[in-house]
This record gives sequence, C-alpha cells and structure tokens, in this order.
Amino acid sequence: MGKLGEEEFTMHYYPSMLKTQPEITPNLDAFKQQYSHKFASLDHIFSRIHLGDRIFISTACGEPQYLVRCLIDYVQSHPKELFDTEVLQVWTLGVAPYTDAKFKRNFRHNSFFIGHHTRSAVNQGLADYTPIFLSQVPDLFKRGLVPIDVALIHTSPPDQHGYMSLGVSVDIVKAATESAALVIAQVNSYMPRVHGDGFIHINDVDFIVSYNQPLLEYDIYTDDEKTERLGRYVASLIEDGDTIQVGYGSVPNAILSHLSQKKNLGVHTELLSDGIIKLIQQGVINNSAKTLNRWKTIATFCMGSQETYHYINDNPAIEFRTVDYTNNPLNIARHDNMVAINSALEIDLTGQATAESLGQQFYSGIGGQADFMRGAVLSRHGKTILALESTAENDTISRIVPFLKEGAGVTLNRGDIHYVVTEYGIAYLHGKNIRERAMSLIAIAHPNFRPWLIEQAKKQNLIYSDQAFIPGKRGEYPEELETYKTTDSGLEIFLRPVKITDEPLLKEFFYSLSNQSLFRRFMSVRRDIPHERLQEFAVIDFTQEMVILAFLKKEEKEQVIAIGQYGIEEDTHIAEAAFVVKDEYQHQGIGTELLSYLTYLAKKQGLLGFTAELLLENKPMLHLFEKMGFEMNKKMGDGVFELKMMFRRDEQ
Repeated sequence: MGKLGEEEFTMHYYPSMLKTQPEITPNLDAFKQQYSHKFASLDHIFSRIHLGDRIFISTACGEPQYLVRCLIDYVQSHPKELFDTEVLQVWTLGVAPYTDAKFKRNFRHNSFFIGHHTRSAVNQGLADYTPIFLSQVPDLFKRGLVPIDVALIHTSPPDQHGYMSLGVSVDIVKAATESAALVIAQVNSYMPRVHGDGFIHINDVDFIVSYNQPLLEYDIYTDDEKTERLGRYVASLIEDGDTIQVGYGSVPNAILSHLSQKKNLGVHTELLSDGIIKLIQQGVINNSAKTLNRWKTIATFCMGSQETYHYINDNPAIEFRTVDYTNNPLNIARHDNMVAINSALEIDLTGQATAESLGQQFYSGIGGQADFMRGAVLSRHGKTILALESTAENDTISRIVPFLKEGAGVTLNRGDIHYVVTEYGIAYLHGKNIRERAMSLIAIAHPNFRPWLIEQAKKQNLIYSDQAFIPGKRGEYPEELETYKTTDSGLEIFLRPVKITDEPLLKEFFYSLSNQSLFRRFMSVRRDIPHERLQEFAVIDFTQEMVILAFLKKEEKEQVIAIGQYGIEEDTHIAEAAFVVKDEYQHQGIGTELLSYLTYLAKKQGLLGFTAELLLENKPMLHLFEKMGFEMNKKMGDGVFELKMMFRRDEQ
C-alpha cells in the first residue's frame, strides 16, 4: 500500500469489448430526427454554461469522461467564457483536470468525498470538501441549499419509450438531474440499463452527446496474506441469512472472497462490486431471507469490471435506488440481521474511528459508512464490523492508536462499532467499558506496537496501571490451538488458549463456582479473586505455561465453563497441571476432554509428564487422572495427594 489507507487500483480501458457489447437499445438515429435540437455541437452546448454556474458531474465509474475532457478543451479554446464555476462531484476515479492550478480562475472543485485525484488539491486549498452523510446530499439539491445549474451525466441510449438509464451511478446523480437547470448527457452504448430509480426520459435532458467508450473499471489487489487473514476473520462473523453491506477496497474484496460457503445472503449496500456479483452467480447471495426488498439486490452505484457491468444490464434481480433510500439508516434498520462491514484509516483505544482524515489532512470523506453502521446498530440482530489492517507504511505506522490525532474527523463514534477486525484477530467492543475496549484492541494490534499501546494506555488511565504484558512471540496468542471437541455425553465444546482480554470472563467464572469447587481448586477458603490474581491466568508466557478455556459451542455471549492449565518446571521438564469445571457442567466429560487436550499440548512441547496436588476428598479428580493412562506415582501427605504422572514413552 502507498499512503496510509490508500487503496491500490487502476482504471483500464478495453477497446476489444466493443466486439462483444450486446445490442441493448434501438438505433439512436430515430431519436436524432425527433429531437434534433438536443443533438447540438459541443461549442453550442457549452456556451449555455454561464459564469459562476455550479456544474455537477456523475460519480466514480459513471463519470462522463468524454464530456469532461470536451469541457476542458472548450475552456482552453474559449479562455474567457467560463469563470468561477463550481464543480460538484461525489468522487472522481477518472479525469479531474478542473483541479489543475492553471484552471483556478475557471473552476473550483467541491467534493462530497475526496478521491486520489483531488486529495492534493483539497489539502492545498485549491479545492473544497463538503463533509456530509451521502444520504443527505439529495436533500441539499432538492431544497436548493446546494443549487445545481448544470448536470453532466452519463447514460445508456434511450429505449423504445425514450427512457435512458443512469446505469452504474444513480446515487446523488438522479437528484442532480432533477434539480439542474441544464442537463447534458453523454449517451454511451457501454452503459448498462439497470433497473430501479435510475431512469431519465429524453424529454428531461437538454442536450445529448453520443460517444461510446468503455466505462472506468475499478481493480483491487488482494494477494497478500495479511489481507486474506483479515478477510477470513470477518467472514467468520457473517451467518447464513444475513443481509450485508460492504464498502470498497482491498479488505472488503478479501472478505467477499471468503463467503462462498455461506447460504441465503442478502445485499442492501451502497456499492455493488465484482465480489458481490461473483457471490450472486455462485448462488450464495439470493436475497431470500431479506425482510425488505426480498429477492432483490439493492445498491446505489457500481464500481467493477466490464463483466460486472454486463451482468447487471437489464437484470431484474438487481435494482439501483437513490442514495437517500439505500443509505437511509431507517431503511437499513428495517432489515433483520443487517451486517455493515466497513473500514477506517485509524481507530483509537476507546473505539472511535476516522475514515475521512489523517489528523488535519483530509483524506476521503464521511461517505455512506456512518449511515450503514448506524442503521445496522438499530437493526434487529444487526451487527457492525470495522475491518482494517493493523498497520500502514510497511508496518511503520499503527492504525490502532491511543487517541485519534488532533484534527481527525470522528466518522464512527464509540457506539457505532460492534466488532473490530485486523489480521491479528477480532475485538468485540459492544457493551464493553473503556478498559475492556482498550485491552481488546491492543490484543489485535500489530505485535510491534502492543508494548507502546500498553504504555500509553497506562499513562492515560485507560487500563490498570499494573497491567501485565508479555511482549513478542512469548505472549502472542496461538490461534492455531483453537479446537472443537465433543464429550462422551454429546456436549460440543470450544477449547482455546486464554487471551489477555479474558480477565472479565475469568472473573465471572471463578465467582460462579461453588465454595467446594473453589476450595478444591485453590485449597484455600479465600474466595476473592482480585485483578492481581486474575492476571496470573490471563497474561501468560506461552513458552512456559498454558491456560486453556472451555466454552459451549453456540453462545451469544462467551461464557467460560472450564479452565485447564499447566506450568513447566524447567529443572525436570515436567509441568504442574490443574483444572476446574463449572459446577453445573461437571460429570459431563468436559474434564476428560480438557485434560486430554492439555496432555496433547504438553507432549507437543516435548514435556515428560504432569504433577498435581489434590485434596484427599477430591476423588472425582483423582479418578480422572488415573483413567488417562499415565505412569502414575501417588503419595499422600498433609491432607493431599501428590501425583507424578509420566507420559508413557511409547506415546510420546
């Protein structure tokens, strides 16, 4: 990646596609005869633009490239015809010559979302940025708060009824055409005819410029392991029947590529991408479980390949609606199981994120993600996922920071985000206090930055001042040790190593145990388990000890039902083992599975056996150790059994 958060993409033109472009419209000659006054020369058309006019240009891949270039040519050949015009656009992926300093007397660009081609101009004060939820932009046009004098749009040729489609860019374009005094359309046979709100009749267009050219394409590179790991984590949070919204970029693309095993997904999104189309073609997305617009894929604009543009052409299963519909949080919230998946430039340890600026440097914009995240929060069983790589600039900058930089725009506040995902794991923030949030985010930060984040969090009193931390590989969570087991009683449990963020779960577990279970585990009548003691379980050196937690397979909230552990005695290369099972889950085979797994892990580390101390009355635990088949040496003394259990040599 280049600059922090910048996506790598290219725009390609494929002239060869002309050979395969389907004939989807009647001949334009008939309309030229009927509407001859609309087919004027470019000089005549552009002469209708006045000094100081506000000129709107269609969005992203729907940009009328030819019209824009012709307008610039006109200004160059008629240098005194246009002065102080304002160019309004959501986002440009293509030509943006109007931001060139040599045209500063002719044009002033005003963007609702900053792209690569306009970022420098905005930050140098040569262009403007209007921060706003995209769902609110059409209302600005309709009420005249942002007047539109001229709209340069991009359409398909008219059908036999005279209707042209805005194709891949409906978003705010429809509102702009309805508000503009002068509408100029580039009619292009490459533009697909898309169902939904994007139709405009030829009577409502002032001038038509017929020019065929392939649409801009948006290509994303996702061939690195870091992005793929992130994609797998996010995909694990998406369930069959969910309705999803996915943003743009390499991370969302990787997420979509890992959803091929899901079933009956729905789509209500701002952006339609190649990844979504592939899932539709695979049958993964069929919209059968949607509670709004069932059986329909709903979007407002498209950025993808020529193949995707061809697929959406005249496809009744896909509808493009105006952005004030797709991005309206109230409409989003009407979907049960709505999952909004977006990215950010930076998130701080309290859970607030920016997707629009790096400190005082404007980078992109509010866009639609705030609308979708808020709508998903309000959805029945909805969830929000913020996915971002842990670092930028070749691992030299952490995207997880103590606090957002001064001047940064808070795109998502602390209540908007349920899950944060990096290539190092998943942090669940919903309902968590600041200390828990900070620890969860530190745990999924890049390992190189975790000591710094711990130190800064302590200084800012975000976490315990004595919070323990083991840097480097020794303290890095061994995800590969996660596993599912089924007990003899048929109970399916999830076993995983302890995480540094598990202290609250451990506290709940220990305080839920009966007095007898606590006494058997700790051989003490003391019942309190303060932070200092809990850290001994949650913060461990995985090269010297192991703590495994057991959970039921399916639970909305994680709840520990058993804990097993061992600590290595370096002199003997034997480990002291202990475990305890929650009272209501005892005698269901959980202890057997937990001890079996601890034994497997110990053998994998090359250990020779276990030691343990048991109270004489703890016969169930003694029986469990005995049935494991160890070479056992048992001593009685001072009310306890002292066990030495060697692994059989033929099993190592």
